[in-house]
Amino acid sequence: MTTVTLSKSWTYDRTMRLFGSLWFLLLALCIALKIGVTLADPWPSLLSSACLASFYLLLALLIMSRPPAKAEADGLLPRIAAFVGTYMPWTITFLGKTEQTLPNLLSTACVLVGAIMMLVTIRHLGKSFSIVPQARSVVQTGPYRWIKHPLYLVEEILVLGVVLQHLSPVTVTVLVLHIGVQVCRILYEEDLLRRNFPEYSSYEATRWRLIPYVW
Repeated sequence: MTTVTLSKSWTYDRTMRLFGSLWFLLLALCIALKIGVTLADPWPSLLSSACLASFYLLLALLIMSRPPAKAEADGLLPRIAAFVGTYMPWTITFLGKTEQTLPNLLSTACVLVGAIMMLVTIRHLGKSFSIVPQARSVVQTGPYRWIKHPLYLVEEILVLGVVLQHLSPVTVTVLVLHIGVQVCRILYEEDLLRRNFPEYSSYEATRWRLIPYVW
């Protein structure tokens, strides 16, 4: 029974990694193809697209290289929130792109800053990186010394970058909805960590969630 359970868990984990990586590889390919046929576009637009494609490639690599978890959140809702929060905002890539200089430059800044912050955060997060709420370890180094969920903050900066690149009432609505989903993911993750790591209670008592002195 244990062998069968471990086999199913391994298969599920590998399948989720594969499909997650393929999704971001598809987005990177779509952007690359658009760049190939729109080389006459203004350079801020091309720059923002190239940065976003590079970020998608990075995400695909990170998803494929993450290790198995020690425990996962129970129930369907945490998984739905995780998948919606992870994949829904990037569908903005398929919408119409603005050619205005300022939004594209701001988008480039958000994507570059977000990607750098993500690399720094994941360097400290290491093998604890995951999509679905999972328990691997309680990280307390790097940005985790100040806030509990720096990776969620980084993700919002990156999503804002994509929204700026495809600025419209629809994409702004997606951003607002995504923030709500991320709040749910944070609460699910905290509950899982409390139940699996006794030391997490003392850690979270001295840290803000996302923005110091705000939340």
